[in-house]
Amino acid sequence: MKRFLYLGVALLTLGSLRAQQPNRPNVIFIFSDDHAYQAISAYGSKLAQTPNIDRIANEGALLLNNVVTNSICGPSRATLLTGKYSHLNGYKLNERKFNINQPVFPEELQKNGYQTAWIGKMHLGSLPHGFDYLDVLPGQGHYYSPDFVNGKKDTVRHEGKYVSNVITELSLDWLNKRDASKPFFLVVGHKATHREWLPDIQDLGAYDDVNFPLPASFYDAYEGREAAEKQDMTIDQTMRLKEDLKVHLNYDAKNRFNGYNRFSPEQKKAFYEYYEKKISKEFDEKKLTGKALVEWKYQRYLKDYLATAKSLDRNIGRLLDYLDQKGLAKNTVVIYASDQGFYMGEHGWFDKRFIYEESLKTPFVIRYPGVIQPGKKVPQLVSNIDWAPTLLELTGTKVPKEIQGKSFLPLLKDEKPAWRTAAYYHYYEFPEPHHVYPHFGVRTERYTLVHFYGDINTWELYDLQKDPQQLKNLYGQKGTEKITADLKAQLKELMVTYKDDEALSLLQQTNP
Repeated sequence: MKRFLYLGVALLTLGSLRAQQPNRPNVIFIFSDDHAYQAISAYGSKLAQTPNIDRIANEGALLLNNVVTNSICGPSRATLLTGKYSHLNGYKLNERKFNINQPVFPEELQKNGYQTAWIGKMHLGSLPHGFDYLDVLPGQGHYYSPDFVNGKKDTVRHEGKYVSNVITELSLDWLNKRDASKPFFLVVGHKATHREWLPDIQDLGAYDDVNFPLPASFYDAYEGREAAEKQDMTIDQTMRLKEDLKVHLNYDAKNRFNGYNRFSPEQKKAFYEYYEKKISKEFDEKKLTGKALVEWKYQRYLKDYLATAKSLDRNIGRLLDYLDQKGLAKNTVVIYASDQGFYMGEHGWFDKRFIYEESLKTPFVIRYPGVIQPGKKVPQLVSNIDWAPTLLELTGTKVPKEIQGKSFLPLLKDEKPAWRTAAYYHYYEFPEPHHVYPHFGVRTERYTLVHFYGDINTWELYDLQKDPQQLKNLYGQKGTEKITADLKAQLKELMVTYKDDEALSLLQQTNP
């Protein structure tokens, strides 16, 4: 009898302990490509409305200063998976192969009983461990009739469909078929809003009645900034009328889109009617040159970019609705982020790469009912090396020592942890495709200090409080000696902390 009594008490105690433990949350990480915070209404954008991204922010938290360590697509994804800088995870440049023999944080989730999946764009050149299910776009993927490769390396083409819709359909299918007895971690990797910005058919011309204001820095002369002057990413010179803006694309005698043979007959017709009969006709009639041409290109760029983002936001809404309908919303963390920032005409540019604000900062909104208070704003400097440890802590999973980031869950929970006041950045890819010189730098709450190296040897210093557009390089000016010395000391300390020996060696060789 005593034995049975002890057993009963033990079972009751165990049951009580389990009852006191909160359910491990599910996690959906929606990860887009090149989606600028300036194009998201939750961040105050006047360019477009993004109601479903805004919903996540309004029901959770919005990070105001989420920065990346290397502003380019593949390296950003490698940092998400490893929680490490590019120099340690080995993925410094785009279009390389990710080293699958290194640890990735989803493996830790698997050990903790999570089902893991990545669906959509991955762009790592290889399929990493840590995922029970993979169905990803090869390379950059296609907007129309996209191919998907699964974990067995089988390829399936989704004929006549649009990529954002397919990614959502595949994600919902996996959610419906998962093991409902286990928590899940799902990355929904969107191709949008990557160049060449092909909108869904239903979104063609969505912004044609809008005349977007030019950014204040649109006609930046790059005075005192050699690297900015020598880049190759301007809307004026680099953006292509044909391939980027679809002016007189290669149509054959039957009005077929030669450059994009993945369209169904109905899609080809719609594209021809819009881009050839309307946009190209408008271009021909205007006979544009000089500033008028540059500003027309800017308008067309934003109209296509934002129309492509429209489908992205709509599909995010489909996922949120699914969670509500299935009763999953209360115990599912939902995150929306982009791999880095993007230029929407600031400095006359598109693309990313530079340490400057528009490409350094990336959107990040997160909803966790009952844990994160709705409408919270996080002003602290958060880095994408922090994403992995935060996801691990959210799920009650041990954070490996080799991860370089730090969980910002305490910031989301209104705690007051000691937190960084400076973030480190290092970009490598040069000279192609946009001739942005390699550089490293430090971004603090008020200042940015950056060193460009390679064929040039220049420093730049910006006071973000007085010069948020970063048009005036203060480096070397009288009165900046102390702040420059302080920032260089912080930069060196960060290089040591993050074990960037290559950068530390370059720093020691630079001229003052």
